[in-house]
Amino acid sequence: MHELSLATAMVEQLEEILTREGGTRIVRIALRLGAMSGVDRDAFEFAFPEAAGGTPAEGAVLVIEEVPLALSCRRCGHCATTEEPIMICPACGFMEVDVVQGREFTVTSMEVL
Repeated sequence: MHELSLATAMVEQLEEILTREGGTRIVRIALRLGAMSGVDRDAFEFAFPEAAGGTPAEGAVLVIEEVPLALSCRRCGHCATTEEPIMICPACGFMEVDVVQGREFTVTSMEVL
């Protein structure tokens, strides 16, 4: 389960920031998780308490904002979000699209004491 290693790496990085900023405990972590990030939300939420155990992040509330896949067509310029992981423009059917959003795995904030 790579979600455990991601959660562990995230906690370690946040601990470094906490120490540098003079905090003692992390109480809330907010992150953006893209549909195409390769991270399973349920597995990450399951792994997080294990990764945070015994650290200043133990017991922290994890708030996850899911980011849908959004594509931009290289031919017609149409931009749209989609539930389907199909890389085809929904307007013209062109198969060359750019991912505008949906790959995020980003901590957006943390609340500390």
